[in-house]
Amino acid sequence: MRIKLTVSGIVQSVGFRPFVYRIAVKHNLTGYVRNMGNAGVEVLIEGNTQSIEQFITALTTEKPPLSWVKQIKKTKLQGDNQYSNFTICKSSKETKTVASTIPPDSTICNQCLTELRNPNDPRHDYFFITCTNCGPRFTIIEHLPYDRGNTTMHKFPLCNFCHHEYENSTNRRFHTQTIACPICGPKIWLTTNKGNPIQISDPIREAGKLLSTGKILAIKGYGGFHIATSTKFETPLLKLRETKHRQKKPFAVMAKSLEAAKSFSKIYVKEQELLVSPQRPIVLLSKNAGYDFSSLVAPNLHNIGVMLPYTALHHMLFDQVNDTAFVMTSANPSNQPIVKDNQEALKNLSTTVDYFLFHNREIAHRCDDSVIRVHNNHPVFLRRSRGYAPVPIFLKHRAKHCVISLGSELNNTACILNKNSAIISQHIGNVENIETQTFLQEAITHLQQLTNTHPKIVACDLHPKFTTTQLAKEIAKTKKLPLFQVQHHYAHATALMAEHGLDDIVAATCDGYGYGLDGTPWGGEILYTTQGTPDFKRLSHLETQPLLGGDLASRYPLRTAAGMLKKAGVNIREWLLKNSRHLPHGRDEANLIADQLITTKTIVETSSCGRLLDAVAAVLGICFERTYEGEPAMKLESVALVGDDCLGLTPKIHSGVLDTTELIGTVYDYLGRAPVADLAHSVHTYIARGLADLAIQNAASQGTKNVGLTGGVACNQLLVKYMRRTIEEAGLRFYVHITVPAGDGGISFGQSVAASFSEF
Repeated sequence: MRIKLTVSGIVQSVGFRPFVYRIAVKHNLTGYVRNMGNAGVEVLIEGNTQSIEQFITALTTEKPPLSWVKQIKKTKLQGDNQYSNFTICKSSKETKTVASTIPPDSTICNQCLTELRNPNDPRHDYFFITCTNCGPRFTIIEHLPYDRGNTTMHKFPLCNFCHHEYENSTNRRFHTQTIACPICGPKIWLTTNKGNPIQISDPIREAGKLLSTGKILAIKGYGGFHIATSTKFETPLLKLRETKHRQKKPFAVMAKSLEAAKSFSKIYVKEQELLVSPQRPIVLLSKNAGYDFSSLVAPNLHNIGVMLPYTALHHMLFDQVNDTAFVMTSANPSNQPIVKDNQEALKNLSTTVDYFLFHNREIAHRCDDSVIRVHNNHPVFLRRSRGYAPVPIFLKHRAKHCVISLGSELNNTACILNKNSAIISQHIGNVENIETQTFLQEAITHLQQLTNTHPKIVACDLHPKFTTTQLAKEIAKTKKLPLFQVQHHYAHATALMAEHGLDDIVAATCDGYGYGLDGTPWGGEILYTTQGTPDFKRLSHLETQPLLGGDLASRYPLRTAAGMLKKAGVNIREWLLKNSRHLPHGRDEANLIADQLITTKTIVETSSCGRLLDAVAAVLGICFERTYEGEPAMKLESVALVGDDCLGLTPKIHSGVLDTTELIGTVYDYLGRAPVADLAHSVHTYIARGLADLAIQNAASQGTKNVGLTGGVACNQLLVKYMRRTIEEAGLRFYVHITVPAGDGGISFGQSVAASFSEF
């Protein structure tokens, strides 16, 4: 009997061919296995029927840990058997089918970690120890099929020892493309910030000692450089904040171990699962009583981003120091992509760091750390990148067209949707300069190469002035493809609907800003959308409020708060002058804002939930300037988490609009009469219950049981908690994102789905 199998999924760079070889030999089968140019695997097997059936069953029941089998397509072949043994053949560049992708980078496995610590092992203390089951994948692959020659490991010919393991079918490094050792593999070295090498036998542990004493280092990893320093000393942290133009944005930390992380943070079951998973994301954890880091690490927040070591290098940094954690943040100049090349690092980071820890394995594709938060045992992506990209997301419904979408302007990702498979790129960032635009274009090109797709539609945001919109228009024009522009909040709602395989949904889509169909800034919407229709209904929204100064209003929440308080009947000039020290131009600016609010008749108004939360943060004296995205709302939430609902306000809804003027007026009236934490908590309960009430009313009118929350505000723990409670008590199903970022990192996915419904 002769059968050809085409296996799709994540089956390259995960030890799948060696696995196929071993089970074929085990079942006395002949034939071959080879990688294909579409990231799939082709297997030809010859033997008796029972052995072949057992072999095919084993493909899915015994597969390697990093692999994932989506489909096995079988073709029965005619003729006599042609093979006398089973072999791993040279890879084919054939790309006829499209159903596979390469795996993401994965943390060092326990077997490699054991070898790293074993003085008698040839790879003892080797920073780039990897095997079939672990190590970089996405960040090293330049082309398909996945062979060493198509990765950034092609510059490191195997020594006799590694070559023997590579050819040994009983070794776990059999046909491992990243196989290396201290003799033949990448090398690591320590330099000054001028690039002058420091002659030392153990550069990694020396780097750890330097970090422990308060030095700042740029450390090259799998997907780019980190900037690292101590969590204890204020001087290096102040320098980092100054050179990275990062006044208050929290720094993530890398803890030495799970036990070390527990010494300064609260870790529950789901959070622990994420921390120790092969993906090793940054997980937002609540600080505990033992937290003793500098206040400059995560200022005025109840939580801190924590990750565990995911490479041998990271583990070795902690070997000879007592630190429980180091600050470990992406190395990038302000508003630019993460640095990945040695010369680029020297050029851009030499004034920021004291030392560099370099290695000579090139990074094919930069990839930031992923960031996740857990809400009541539900993971929420704040950033989906390393460890997760480019794992596909599968849709219940097959798309009409292959779509490439360019996402939003902030927290950007790109996405390719083909048939029922969507691949979201790694985190790109804010598309504000030529470097990030170039990164976005490179990511798009790489996605197309990985998926062997030829998009028929280009999708982007509705905003006419977004850089991503202009780039999408250029791509559409150059490739002569139709352009489909998707309203921002519709993309959020569609992403949520598609992620859960729903036929329709009433979605509360809440964030800071999105260009509305009427040209005004939206951000607190109740939308209804259905699967298969490139359209939506805007059913309800938050009350619109003055947005005096546009971008200035989002930077300085006092401006938004002033407009809302004026509507609530507060003497706005008096309030502004009292708080004028929080404005860049003091009393002059306060008087100017008051004059404009009093005399100007056509101030732009917004329904933004994000701006509402910012305004409340200013009224309560919690935050007066947004130095990073979401700062006022995040700090407001941190305060609210320790409070109670002291106001007990019933949400007021008029003609489908949730009143917010009376809310902020009441908060103002209670200043000094109730704890700030209680007032902050009361605001969250009011908004959550108000949005839930609107959603419940509209779900009834549209005849659906599906209700959800999406947009950046869906990362807020309290809002999700109270919305879920209210909606489920009403007998409806409540949905939030699980595999797609709730914020703008999920916009590209929603754009792709929406555009795939269109008729061209």
